[in-house]
Amino acid sequence: MKKKWQSAGCITILIFLAAGCSPEEKPPQGQIPEENNVADEAAEAESSAGKTDGEAEAQNELDDGDRNGAAVVQAPAYEIDSSHSVVPLAGTDAPKNVVLLTIDDAFLSPGNDNALEMAHILHELNAGAIFFINGQRLTSEEDREKLREIHELGFEIGNHTMNHFNLAELSAEEQREQIVELNELIEEITGKRPRFLRAPFGSNTEVSKQVAEEEGMQWMNWTYGYDWVAEYMEAGALAEIMVESPYLRDGANLLMHDREFTKDALQAIVTGLREKGYEIVAPELIR
Repeated sequence: MKKKWQSAGCITILIFLAAGCSPEEKPPQGQIPEENNVADEAAEAESSAGKTDGEAEAQNELDDGDRNGAAVVQAPAYEIDSSHSVVPLAGTDAPKNVVLLTIDDAFLSPGNDNALEMAHILHELNAGAIFFINGQRLTSEEDREKLREIHELGFEIGNHTMNHFNLAELSAEEQREQIVELNELIEEITGKRPRFLRAPFGSNTEVSKQVAEEEGMQWMNWTYGYDWVAEYMEAGALAEIMVESPYLRDGANLLMHDREFTKDALQAIVTGLREKGYEIVAPELIR
């Protein structure tokens, strides 16, 4: 069945820069998100008050995809720039007022068991997302089947490394194993190799960037996230700050995690973002 995606769619500086993987992740203050491996250094998209009729028509054409696994080839319309934001490709009419939803830590530990429910919620909302998963629990056939179902619902599966180690603390060989082993496992389970890499704690290294390039992947960090900050570990508070964040802008890359309260906040987050005029970009439209 074909359905249209709604796409084409910290309080301190510490929140903005904090690595998105677990509540205890707190990199040094003053850390600035590293440059992405995407060559295009396009400036951040200017804020858009709304879409013209032409842009709306282009959006509808871009959104005409299949949510249930049938192969529908769509031309790329976006890319990830050096600030980890989503920007339209040059020469396209793709709308600028989009945001990217990303969800980290699925299949990391027994406590991270909300990803499939989150996928179903987003599917019902026609909202795309990248699920950046770990591989620790994918020895279980039950968890493998959950991953297959997330993929078959139409969601992009990204690489968050096998074991969620800080790559900067590993040898070059260990870093390679953390990335490539998970790529192979995801491909074995879903039939598709990941296109995107997010390092745990946002700790990208020269080795991890090189491996990503060899694997044909893009690496990315994020624009903002809050669900590891104590005062936002509740659905209502999290939904409010995700929609009202001072860092929300065209192309923002929103970081969330596989957590129950984040799952409970998802519908309000998506609804709130749309009410503010943002579309949720379909990851398959990102080059």
